Amino acid sequence: MKKFLLITIGIVAGITVLANLGAIIGLAISAAIMYAGYHYYKRSTSGFARFCWAAVGIIGLLTAIGNIPAFIGLLAIAALWYVYQKWNAREAVLFENDSDPFANFEREWKNITK
Repeated sequence: MKKFLLITIGIVAGITVLANLGAIIGLAISAAIMYAGYHYYKRSTSGFARFCWAAVGIIGLLTAIGNIPAFIGLLAIAALWYVYQKWNAREAVLFENDSDPFANFEREWKNITK
C-alpha cells in the first residue's frame, strides 16, 4: 500500500511538473532579471542608473510573484524529491546496546545473588 501511494503521488507530481515546465522556466528568467537588476543597482553610481536598475529589479520581482503556476510546479518538484527519498529509504534497524554500566551492574548483581 505504501509503494502504491508513492507511485500515485509520483505520477501526479510528474504530470504537474511537466504541465508547469514553461512557467518554471519563466520563473527562472524572472529571477535572473531580478538578480541582474539588484547586481547592477549595487554597482551603479549615478542616481538615474540606480533608478533604472531598481525598476528592472522590481519588474523582475513582479513577474516572479505573478507566476503562480511556477510555484505549484516547484511544490510538485519537492513532492517528486520526497517520493524519491522515501522510495530509496531503508528501514532503520535498531540494535539494543547493553553498554549502559548500570544495566550491566543490575544483571551481574542478579547473577551473583542467586
